[in-house]
Amino acid sequence: MRAIWKGAVSFGLVSVPVKLYSATESHDVSFRQVHAKDGGRIKYQRICSIDGEEVPYADIAKGYETEDGEMVVLTDDDLAELPSTSSREIAVEKFVPTEQIDPMLFEKSYYLEPESTGAKPYALLRQALLEADRMAVVTVALRQRTTTAVLRVRGDVIVMQTMMWPDEIRTPDFKIETGEVKDAEVKMARMLVDTLAGDFEPEEFEDDYAAAVEAVVKAKIEGGEIRRTPTSTKTGGEVVDLLAALQRSVEAAKTSRGEEPAAGEEPPKKKAPAKKAAKKAPAKKTAAKKKPAAKKAS
Repeated sequence: MRAIWKGAVSFGLVSVPVKLYSATESHDVSFRQVHAKDGGRIKYQRICSIDGEEVPYADIAKGYETEDGEMVVLTDDDLAELPSTSSREIAVEKFVPTEQIDPMLFEKSYYLEPESTGAKPYALLRQALLEADRMAVVTVALRQRTTTAVLRVRGDVIVMQTMMWPDEIRTPDFKIETGEVKDAEVKMARMLVDTLAGDFEPEEFEDDYAAAVEAVVKAKIEGGEIRRTPTSTKTGGEVVDLLAALQRSVEAAKTSRGEEPAAGEEPPKKKAPAKKAAKKAPAKKTAAKKKPAAKKAS
């Protein structure tokens, strides 16, 4: 793994230099939109909804849309005035009971690795969290924005989990009408829960969808159902193209020296553009000679 951030955990007068690593990665299956006829990738243009013209990147700005649909364009100067921070501190604000943190607030997880000089205070913080059965609520600046997070222990490692802001958790706007629940029904439901009770083992569950997609793709490859496009990035296609280009270069070099092609080789066809290129060669040399003269004159 590669560290994505370096800083220090501070609580009281104690500072623990640490490295931050992404603790998760997505293995979700993704597809590209392509032309069904030839497999070419679909491109999208940046078209202005008002004048219908394509807009270059240089003319694209950030806009904030108001509730009534009006657009406020923000300039680079406006963005520069927004609050930002480059602090490298993970500041512990308080230690709270674990059960008080709603899991819905958790957003992204990171592993914290101590620097060599912070190994002992790291171990002390880890042990304190375990024995107190609490999480440390912290503030940290990631991507120049301050956010809240918690520190908790997972195995031998301290994990930092960033949290969403309270107003980002939606409140359900529907009511559930259950009617009367009978004691006998509750008893049967408890029996079902007890029957299916067990420990959570993540390895018992598999991503059947990703495996099925991989099987379909593999079958198509083995069946030769592949469409080579100019944008293909597969190694096999690059090797074939490179070998073909090298072979053509060798044949052209032999022909220019008056050598006969080897057995099995086809002599390259002579084309008019090749002659024109030969005539233009002296002009290029002349242009090259003029450059030093110009430098001396200056």
